[in-house]
Amino acid sequence: MTSQATLDGKKALVTGGSRGIGAATAVRLAQEGADVAVTYVQHKEAAEDVVRAVQALGRRSVALRADAANAQEAANAVGRAAEALGGLHVLVNNAGVGLMQPLESLSLADVDHLIAVNVRGTFLAAQAAAAVMAPGGRIITIASCITHHTPGPGATLYAMSKSAVVGLTKALARELGGRGITANVVHPGPTDTDMNPADGPFADAQAAMTALGRFGTAEEVASVVAYLARPAAAYVTGAELSVDGGYAA
Repeated sequence: MTSQATLDGKKALVTGGSRGIGAATAVRLAQEGADVAVTYVQHKEAAEDVVRAVQALGRRSVALRADAANAQEAANAVGRAAEALGGLHVLVNNAGVGLMQPLESLSLADVDHLIAVNVRGTFLAAQAAAAVMAPGGRIITIASCITHHTPGPGATLYAMSKSAVVGLTKALARELGGRGITANVVHPGPTDTDMNPADGPFADAQAAMTALGRFGTAEEVASVVAYLARPAAAYVTGAELSVDGGYAA
């Protein structure tokens, strides 16, 4: 654990926490003192690796299989995490899927699946978290820089889904503000993960779109999520924080 345990005693759930930004966020929250549950769908071993990393920091952790595309599982994951950890103070809505292809090729099944995971699953987790959080609770949703700047065709469905959670977050900030619960959005730009590696076939073009000329790291995104989870961020709500290297500048 770091010497600055700003989240000591807090309990957090990171959905889709087995890889990439989710995994980095789980570890960062643990470094700051939180016990952390993560959800996964397919990557059980990777999720268990995250659990071990959190436990190595002296924090409690558990991996829960929960598919955000399944309404019941998306909602129940929050209660399961709260039961396993003894409460819930921080929800990081990170689980999501991407689909970049031409508008005319998108099927109804594509639309339904993306909305189920990126929008409905996010809403249901936030709804369940709000029901168990006390004042000081944090709901943090990972969206995308593409909501501010869409560089070309093929992103219509994905951009729509991520824009929807921005609206959800702003409404949550108003609805939950009186209870001392904040809701914020983090917009990652091109970030080096196994889903979008910095040495992938489209990486050079993505990096060139940023002001810094490079991909970000999952740890850089996680640091902003951790800030929003801290007591020091109690006056930040309904905000959109970009961690995109100037992609949308």
